[in-house]
Amino acid sequence: MRAPIGHFDTATPAPECLDELIRPVADAVRRWHGSLPAERIVYVDTEPEWADTATFVEHYGRELLEQSANCVVVAAKRAGETRLAACLVLSTTRVDVNGVVRRRLGARKASFAAADLATGETGMEYGGITPIGLPEDWPVLVDAAVVDLPYVLVGSGRRRGKLLVPGKAFAELPGAVVLEGLGVA
Repeated sequence: MRAPIGHFDTATPAPECLDELIRPVADAVRRWHGSLPAERIVYVDTEPEWADTATFVEHYGRELLEQSANCVVVAAKRAGETRLAACLVLSTTRVDVNGVVRRRLGARKASFAAADLATGETGMEYGGITPIGLPEDWPVLVDAAVVDLPYVLVGSGRRRGKLLVPGKAFAELPGAVVLEGLGVA
């Protein structure tokens, strides 16, 4: 199979390579029920040392910068309680944590979750967190610009490998809310 975006040596429909995915992501692919078939989610094997966006696009195609999204975990606090959420924005933007995220989650304060908290709660590797396979009770805030893309490159749950996912599939994830202006320049 040829990857729908980028220049990768191998591209495989995710349901055909569940052994390459970490448990939460593999489980989510197994029980996929979106309007698009799970076979449209494509796994591409990549080098872990090239996982960060700037290095990644140098090796796999500069056009991927405009077709990549970052998934970050946010901790929202109110009245002594902390609630975790995921935010998915294009790689060319940053998450509006103190504006859109804080208001959407009804928090007094919101910030990026500590790496050990994010990895511990998701079961994923830092630098590879993906919105596919997150705890189902988490809000998944998705920037509208991500949903508009035919395919989006995101993490696979670990630093080795990436997923190529049709943008509109993110709107169908458990807990997903599509928001305008979540990603800002």
